Parts: sequence; structure tokens; C-alpha cells
Amino acid sequence: MLSGRRLDLVDPSPLDVEIEDIAHGLARVARWNGQTTGAHIYSVAQHTLLVEEIGRRRAGDVDRRLGLAMLLHDAPEYVIGDMISPFKAIIGDAYKGVEKRLLSAIHLRFGLPPELPADIERMIKAADRASAFLEATRLAGFSPSEARRFFGAPPTLPATVEHDFTTPWSAAAAERRFLERFHKLAAL
Repeated sequence: MLSGRRLDLVDPSPLDVEIEDIAHGLARVARWNGQTTGAHIYSVAQHTLLVEEIGRRRAGDVDRRLGLAMLLHDAPEYVIGDMISPFKAIIGDAYKGVEKRLLSAIHLRFGLPPELPADIERMIKAADRASAFLEATRLAGFSPSEARRFFGAPPTLPATVEHDFTTPWSAAAAERRFLERFHKLAAL
């Protein structure tokens, strides 16, 4: 990692996880394998911020732990990249195992339980699917009916918020905004 940390993929240590490495990596990992419109890639960092925005609007008051759990839901991708769901299904348990170990180490590093309660997982997954609907229709060429089949109903967001979060940011902007949101949530 740019911080100088070395992360063991077989047995990742929370002590080797730095938020700056996560932000830097996620800001440079493309969602949708880069098959999106816009001058910049649509990064995983921007996606996680959209998921956290949707989740927060749905949940109302969000404490530190829930906010961080939503923001960090795809954090392992700073190391292993973002793979499309059909490919993850083909790879199967090997990929899931690495991803789970990384996420557990990340959670522990930032004061979260290694595994989240099922209700929190469901909440994050619902916000993740809602963000995928917006990304699919605004950035990846899906029709609304096609996106609805894959991801369910779209979220309700103010037009200005939706536009901001679905207009790809530069890597520098995505990294900065991710870190700003992380520090705000960590201070709750």
C-alpha cells in the first residue's frame, strides 16, 4: 500500500489497514468494469458514498457504527478490485472467503464487529441495490424496466443529490470526499 503497509490476503491484520489506503484505492477502482458514461470512471469510493447517503436517508438517525458500516461495505475492493456479480458467482467461495477476511479486518480496525448483525446487512444490501439502480440507469445504459428487474425500485433522492452522486467525480475528488465523510462519521 502507499502507506507502506503490507496486507496479508490469507490472514489480514487490522493493524495493516489504513483509511487513506482504502480511500486512495477505492477512488481508483471502477464500478461496472469502467463501462459507464462520463469524463471519469465511476469509482467504488463514489458508490460507497451513494450507498451511505441512501441508507442514511432511509434509516434517519445514523450512529457512528451504522454510518461506518455503510461507508465501508465495499472496502475490501481497495485491495481486490471490483468484480461484477456474475463473475463473483463463477469464482464462488474462494473470492467470498478473501473478501470476508478483509472486511472483518477492516471492521475491527475501525471499531466495528467482524460480522455485522443480519438486520444491518439487509439495510446495507437494500441501499446497495438502490444505488445500483441509479448507477445502471444513469451511467451504464440500462433502461428503467431492466434495472428494476435486477435491482428493484429506485431510491427517492432530491434531484440535486441524485445528480451529484451519479456524475462521476475525478479520483482526487472521490478520495477527498470519501475521507471527509469517513472522518465525519468517525467523530460521531
